[in-house]
Amino acid sequence: MLSSNTNLAAGPYDSIMGLTNPGPGTGGLRPRAHMDHGLPVLSLNGNWRFNYSQSLAAAPVGIEAETFDDGAWDTLPVPSSWNFHGHGAPAYTNVQFPFPLDPPHVPDANPVGDHRFVFDAGQEFLQGAVLRFDGLDNAGTVWLNGQLLGTTRGSKLAHEFEVTGIVRAVANVLVVRVAQFSASSFLEDQDAWWLPGIFRDVSLLAQPQASFRDVCVHAGYTVGGSGTLRVEMDPPLPDVVAAMAGLGFSEVLEFAETDHDEHGGETGVSATFDVGQVEPWSAEVPTLYELTLSTPLQTVRLLVGFRTITVEDAQIKLNGTPLLFRGVNRHEHNPDLGRAVPREQMRRELCLMKAHNINAIRTSHYPPHPVLLDLADELGFYVIDECDYETHGFEDGAWAGNPSQEPQYREALLDRMVRTVERDKNHPSVIMWSLGNEAGKGENLRAMAQWTKERDPERLVHYEGDWACPYVDVYSRMYATTAEVELIGRQEEAPLPDPAQDEHRRNLPFILCEYVHAMGNGPGGLQEYQDLFDAHPRLQGGFVWEWIEHGIRQHTPDGEAFFAYGGDFGEQVHDGNFVIDGMVSADLEPRPGLLDYKKVVEPLGLAVSADWCELALYNKYDFLDTAHLAWTWAVAGPEGKVAGGTLEVPVTAAGARAVVELSAEITRELAPERVLTISAVLAHEAPWAPAGHEIAWTQQGIPAAPQPQVHTTSGAAEAVVEDGELRFGPATFSLSTGELSAFKFVPVNGPRLTLWRAPTDNDNGKDHALPGSPRTADTWEAAGLPLLQGRLQSMTYDGGELAVRVRYGVPVARQHVDVEYVWRTDGTLLELSVQVTPSEGWGQSWPRVGFDFELPGGFSQAAWTGYGPGQKYPDTGMAAQRGWFSASMEELQVPYVRPQENGARAGVSKLVLSTEPAGAQSVTFQSEDFAFTLQPFSRQVLTNANHTPDLVADGISHLTLDAAVQGIGTASCGPGVLPRYQLAPGPLTFTVVLG
Repeated sequence: MLSSNTNLAAGPYDSIMGLTNPGPGTGGLRPRAHMDHGLPVLSLNGNWRFNYSQSLAAAPVGIEAETFDDGAWDTLPVPSSWNFHGHGAPAYTNVQFPFPLDPPHVPDANPVGDHRFVFDAGQEFLQGAVLRFDGLDNAGTVWLNGQLLGTTRGSKLAHEFEVTGIVRAVANVLVVRVAQFSASSFLEDQDAWWLPGIFRDVSLLAQPQASFRDVCVHAGYTVGGSGTLRVEMDPPLPDVVAAMAGLGFSEVLEFAETDHDEHGGETGVSATFDVGQVEPWSAEVPTLYELTLSTPLQTVRLLVGFRTITVEDAQIKLNGTPLLFRGVNRHEHNPDLGRAVPREQMRRELCLMKAHNINAIRTSHYPPHPVLLDLADELGFYVIDECDYETHGFEDGAWAGNPSQEPQYREALLDRMVRTVERDKNHPSVIMWSLGNEAGKGENLRAMAQWTKERDPERLVHYEGDWACPYVDVYSRMYATTAEVELIGRQEEAPLPDPAQDEHRRNLPFILCEYVHAMGNGPGGLQEYQDLFDAHPRLQGGFVWEWIEHGIRQHTPDGEAFFAYGGDFGEQVHDGNFVIDGMVSADLEPRPGLLDYKKVVEPLGLAVSADWCELALYNKYDFLDTAHLAWTWAVAGPEGKVAGGTLEVPVTAAGARAVVELSAEITRELAPERVLTISAVLAHEAPWAPAGHEIAWTQQGIPAAPQPQVHTTSGAAEAVVEDGELRFGPATFSLSTGELSAFKFVPVNGPRLTLWRAPTDNDNGKDHALPGSPRTADTWEAAGLPLLQGRLQSMTYDGGELAVRVRYGVPVARQHVDVEYVWRTDGTLLELSVQVTPSEGWGQSWPRVGFDFELPGGFSQAAWTGYGPGQKYPDTGMAAQRGWFSASMEELQVPYVRPQENGARAGVSKLVLSTEPAGAQSVTFQSEDFAFTLQPFSRQVLTNANHTPDLVADGISHLTLDAAVQGIGTASCGPGVLPRYQLAPGPLTFTVVLG
């Protein structure tokens, strides 16, 4: 007979797995540092047996038994995200949870992956061993040889289990059941794909009884230039020899102090030693010394960096010197493997960052793979190491039930913070611990901060979500406007209600832990932020959101590759392409925004005088002088490079300025249509770039040639009407539209006024500076800009000029734009003067004032004078140089994952379009200052496309000459276009000469 309290729906694994338990995992060992313990390690990575079930109820029973038959199961590589191997599907959300907000409960439709692996263990593991998982998403239940070891919580955190006496020499059966969701999923709403699986390494570690299990090294730097060393050891053992051969240091450690923790652990603390004069560690000079800690049984080797972190004068200081962060936020992603990122990719990522002048990483929003921090120590980065915690979805509902304030989650949150700090405590690159991201406010955060400060008072504590900053060491914000950032830099921000709290915050250093959202075309406004960072010592830089796009590589039926985003896998709840917001593509191709960022944050301020006689140099490095750099100069003209050489620049100390007299060899090259470029490059190979890699550059000179003059004389060219067309010098016009139909026997359609651009991701965003304001692209669409159509009003010829008047309007609306096109010719050249006169009612902005032309698709080669080689918009393109450039139509495109406006070349004075081979046929456009785009598909196709395969060439070269362009901004998540870069509707004139 059933008891009245029996839950008939309960399954056999419910209590074992504990998926609704809001606490931490069970059965695990207390956390420790991730390092080479000097003892044998057996990797358990490889091909595991795997079974996928759509729910726990559908999962097989008895999998933990050694005799369970898994012969019919699939094979899955570990580490992996199982969605990338044909099991289930990825899902992306930014803020919203993909399941009901009903903590600690998760839906019944909760995918389960069962993993089994058989391995042998050598004798060295039979005297004591630990089983370690470095990352398992989301909730794991672990058995070894039929014995339950425990459960894991905290997907990106290490979990270790004692297996001494359980592991055996032959045929060990390791079983792991992974549930995609659990109560801990409410703590991991981290603006990324939800990707279940054992995605980091699995290892068996020898841990004999007489060995030590953990070490914490405190390596400081004094004002006198010496290093200090203190060692914590768990457990404290006798006769431990600490040695640093590079410093001639060797001591037998005595552990005078002993701490006991609540888990029965015992940690000894050594005296503090002065190891003598050292080269301090910094991101610019990442000097590491090998420390060995030896016993008769084991020798641990650690790479130690000596540095001291303080907050003084509202500034973060490293070894007494203020820092400026040129940072990025980094998620872990691979387009073909998901969260299982290969080690070689991590090194490639960090080398790419260093090559683009990036010096800091925020590990959004969880601790990274441990190898990344090894690389950060070696290559030189300042790291904000973030706890595996975000609850952004609770914001819906005014943060009701938010785990940050719920007592039932306190133990789990403290456990996550402890695991973060203990795992990564020996890395000199880690200078701040972050409590998490976008998790509201609450006493649990205060408890996490308090524990962290007590455990590691030598580093700073960061958290952005509570702007009052009651328990942190840094005032951190996201996406604040430049106006507000300037007030903060002046320490003139709006006061807090509590005077004591206000004084505390006002004297904290300030960083932007996220800014200039790098989604699609953009970000705009980088330079304005950097100018503020340079001007106000309290402003210590920021971290761009974000480093890498999270595209997942897919293929069309005919094999064309593209990157998928939210919604492409049938998700009912998703946040679209908001996951495509990086400075590099998913396969690490730099986006234009990264090139701009490199230029904006370059660690040298360079300027050449107008007479080419002097180079002004400002060394913006915090620690480095310029001895590691070589200097080159080059002068270019329309014909290419005309002169060049090396430059002698005196070694300039960090923070110092110098003026270098340029040689007569350089100054004598000053002439019209000449541009001087001076570059600072690596003098020698670095671990992250070859010798000759460019660090910074500056230019002086004007590439623009004098504009051609079209002189009309009597009889030079007369307008002739014939066969329904008008011939005027080298041009033919349609009498029905007033547009060109041919120029110099080349079919040409246009010009045609356009006010529309395919909306960028920033155009589609909501300006954070104007809460409640509509999306800019919506206002443009509501104004009918993509439907602009012209009506020929008149076409007259008088005194050698052909005047064409067209009124442009949009369906339904009354507003219009009157455009007068006036054509003149000398029989060879064709001059067009345009007067644009809009009526009232067009709203606050237009994306562009441009003129469309259509040429045969063979006109696919462009050569121009102006800015290049990359794109440039009014508030972007800082990486673009002045000069003479050429590119194919294909090379002019930027293949953004969600197609949008791209590829404009700006500051152009001359454009030559030609067929292949180059110059076989050509058309030239010359004007004082214009931008152009050239694309093999129409703007409508670009507007309607969702992925790059949607961009199908139509055999036409679509050319747009822009007289004016709206900036880009960062409204995809942040402020919109700054006023100075907005394009307000108004009268405009534009002149261009065709030749």
